[in-house]
Amino acid sequence: MPVSSAAPQTVPVLVPLGLPAPYDYLVPEGDHVEPGEFVVVPLGTVEYVAAVWRRAAGENAPKIPRKKLREILEIFDDVPKLPAVSMDFAEWVAHYSLSPLGMVLRMMMSASAAFQPPAPRYGVRLEGPPPERMTPARARVLETAQNGLIWVKSTLAQTAGVSPGVIDGLVDAGTLVAEPLPDWHAKQLDTSRERAKLTAAQSDAAQDLCVNTSDGFAVTLLDGITGSGKTEIYFEAIAKALEAGKQALVLMPEIALTGAFLTRCEERFGARPAEWHSGVTPSVRGRVWRAVAENKAKLVVGARSALFLPFPDLGLIVVDEEHDQAYKQQDRVAYQARDMAVVRGHLGNCPVVLSSATPSIESLVNADQGRYRHIQLKSRYKAAGLPALQAIDMRKSPPERGAWLSPVLIEAMAETLERDEQALLFLNRRGYAPVTLCRKCGFRFECPNCSAWLVEHRFRHRLECHHCGKFAPLPDECPECGAEESLVACGPGVERIAEEVAELFPEARRAILSSDVAPSITELRETLREIEDREVDIVIGTQLVAKGHHFPGLALVGVVDADLGLAQGDPRAAERTFQLLSQVTGRAGREAIKGRGLLQTYMPEHPVIASLVAGDRDTFYAQEIAAREEAGMPPFGRLAALLVTAGNRLAAESYAREVARTAPPADQIQILGPAEAPLSVIRGRYRYRLLVKATREADLQAYLRLWLSQVPKARGDIRLTVDIDPYSFL
Repeated sequence: MPVSSAAPQTVPVLVPLGLPAPYDYLVPEGDHVEPGEFVVVPLGTVEYVAAVWRRAAGENAPKIPRKKLREILEIFDDVPKLPAVSMDFAEWVAHYSLSPLGMVLRMMMSASAAFQPPAPRYGVRLEGPPPERMTPARARVLETAQNGLIWVKSTLAQTAGVSPGVIDGLVDAGTLVAEPLPDWHAKQLDTSRERAKLTAAQSDAAQDLCVNTSDGFAVTLLDGITGSGKTEIYFEAIAKALEAGKQALVLMPEIALTGAFLTRCEERFGARPAEWHSGVTPSVRGRVWRAVAENKAKLVVGARSALFLPFPDLGLIVVDEEHDQAYKQQDRVAYQARDMAVVRGHLGNCPVVLSSATPSIESLVNADQGRYRHIQLKSRYKAAGLPALQAIDMRKSPPERGAWLSPVLIEAMAETLERDEQALLFLNRRGYAPVTLCRKCGFRFECPNCSAWLVEHRFRHRLECHHCGKFAPLPDECPECGAEESLVACGPGVERIAEEVAELFPEARRAILSSDVAPSITELRETLREIEDREVDIVIGTQLVAKGHHFPGLALVGVVDADLGLAQGDPRAAERTFQLLSQVTGRAGREAIKGRGLLQTYMPEHPVIASLVAGDRDTFYAQEIAAREEAGMPPFGRLAALLVTAGNRLAAESYAREVARTAPPADQIQILGPAEAPLSVIRGRYRYRLLVKATREADLQAYLRLWLSQVPKARGDIRLTVDIDPYSFL
């Protein structure tokens, strides 16, 4: 019989590892694969789920002997393909960030359950009689589930603000019954629903936003003061995208925000959107990934990684709190999700909305220069006023010895509680105290793995490093000199402020809002619900309290240490402090209650503090933008950071100097360093930094590729990482 002369099909396959490019594999005889399909391939002795990639335009398949090629082991016919725009996006991110393309694909495949057969899903419905033993938690569940819908158990628990065990108890009692859950396509979003009546200013802004997002790619900066109703405005743009049959994505900086936001979405659109963040279980992540890829999940709310979901028909991207530094990822693939959202919108011809009360300087400059459209809201919803801010000069009104709250702030808190209103104390420092020392010999507890002090967490009776997670029990005596009762906590954290508040206002109901105190997302959302329902009188919190929460009863915000973020060698320190303090004081007086903010400071004359108290945002931004432009710092210049780490200090320093010596000369690029990092040791690894400063016109990526190609190969455990557009200088 004649033998077929047709050459076997070979295709490039990208494995989700730190690989710069795809490898070629043979397609099994009789099969056919296309770019974007998922397959199983062998690499070394391990089998991986990988993606069939595409060749560059004009690129031919390499002429590799068949015996040197390995064959695809399995083709996933039932898994949706990776859209072409996702492949474009992966290649763009890898090229821009100087990251291996395989690591970007790994982010796009971060739901392993999506590549397994979907398991049957069951929820619960309220059908049976009330339980014999009724508790407040059970009552909240019954009230939430009385709509007769089938609820996912975890969603019902989060919405009712209870633990999953309460749901299980009601199932055992026969009050809730298990039923199969409908597929994603059954969750229809109703764009005609109305959640809130927009004011005239909001209606005008919503109309402008819908016009801006109606014709392909465009970036709009939605710039409105705290409490101005920005969410309700971009809901209108989301509704328009959904009406056109498109998908919509809302990025949020903090997973604690998604609980309240999902409820608002449900009130506006009649169904909860898909949820994507690190707190979602692996099985749910797999279902969401598939639902997005199959175009069944029309509205997705998630953290920065949601940007890498395989949207086939994305019609709108909203970046809420676009200024927030949580959008910057530092590990593995370093990227800024706000900037990558703009790139994703451009590649997919999709409009992008950046929303914030305190926009980033980068976004403001882009708006001023006409690259972004700019919509401003200068009044609060329902004519609520902005909080009146006042600086407390701690040199003139110091706290009592051993205390941290000024008499001025204490008096304001007492007046607030007398009016049956809520107060919030903000200190961006977790734990009880940042340093613990022996008053007899001066010994300080230092992390054995990092160049950082161990933070005392008195509520958990331990000392902990916030960089590597190392912890140890809080001892009764000094480990250096053996003195008993000689250990003293230096400086305040939120736990110490809570202790002082308990002594001052013992009858007040208190809550600490910190990731240390409420480690699980369920507990954190329950605390937020209690605050919103006015079950708490005084809130003591870290930066979690500044992230877009709506507390109707909050009248007073006291900033315990307004100077904390200013004492840093960080070019964004002033901007970050201004944004953070504006956001946290903006939690006060958002409805009928008159708001007030008090800032404890030793530098009331500092431009950041002075601008906040005067309510003069424009002057602060103008001065900061002018200073950035004069210094050639972003957005008027570009930065890249090179970080050398090793288990030995001498090896790290020596290799960092080798890296610096190989830097090619360039007129528009300046190399600073190497220098020992401010945090010189983390997790037992010594750190040296180089900073690359370039003009906007310079091709920074091309320069870095040339430079890295000339760098000697790292030896032993030495590592060199590159961060384009760095946000951390530690």
